[in-house]
Amino acid sequence: MHNDPQSAPANGDFTRRTFAVTTLAAGFALAVQPVSAQTITTDTTGLEAGEVKIPTPDGEIPGYRAMPAKAGPFPVILVVQEIFGVHEHIKDLCRRLAKVGYLAVAPALYARQGDVSTIKDISEIIAKVVSKVPDAQVLSDLDATVAWVKASGKGDTTKLGVTGFCWGGRIVWLYAAHNPSLKAGVAWYGRLISPPDALHPKNPIDLAGELKAPVLGLYGGADQGIPVETVDQMRAELKKANKTAEIIVYPDTPHGFNADYRPSYTKDKAEDGWQRMLAWFKQYGVS
Repeated sequence: MHNDPQSAPANGDFTRRTFAVTTLAAGFALAVQPVSAQTITTDTTGLEAGEVKIPTPDGEIPGYRAMPAKAGPFPVILVVQEIFGVHEHIKDLCRRLAKVGYLAVAPALYARQGDVSTIKDISEIIAKVVSKVPDAQVLSDLDATVAWVKASGKGDTTKLGVTGFCWGGRIVWLYAAHNPSLKAGVAWYGRLISPPDALHPKNPIDLAGELKAPVLGLYGGADQGIPVETVDQMRAELKKANKTAEIIVYPDTPHGFNADYRPSYTKDKAEDGWQRMLAWFKQYGVS
């Protein structure tokens, strides 16, 4: 047994045996049910959509990919999950992007740490799984996803964008400081300042001067978890660093305003943000 290279971590790396999630959950995460009557469901007509396996240096992670059902390659959008993982809402967002011509892919970025789809309590999701997901691992998995898309021949990774929501909104800022090949990012209500720790050593505000791509931030003025003053601080840092970025704050709008399956959904702001996102990608070469 000791001769099996998979039986023990090498240099602290994870092995294939430690992956907690090997397939995506169906439907919506338990913590967000019952889902709202206004939940949007996008069909797969004209699309090729479904679960995929994405190779990383230490094994495969599942993901969801949607793209037009015609010859590519297509411009590529990485879709970064909320804290609830790659559940039905994130899959639907991929299909919406595919409907307008993108290859959209959402890798399961907690695959090693746990399955959040079966946990009812949000604080438990954060304590047991999300807090244990290292930023370095997330950035590496996004890089691996880009490499997988490129190797597939289906996506044109010279036209690469990233968008993310809530937990994923923060990751958009980090990835824009990480990948010099990124063309543009759109961060939906991602936290900008949090107490750092060993697994999450830097905040988006710490990386404002290191952005390698233009980023659009979409925020709610009534977000209980992201104080507007932190958004103002981020704006100031971006301006000081002379970075191409824009942050929209919708007045009297809560966190999760694009989450159409939740009570926080704010239809007019969500639709405005979606159009701004598409325009941002087009403006900066992700089209």
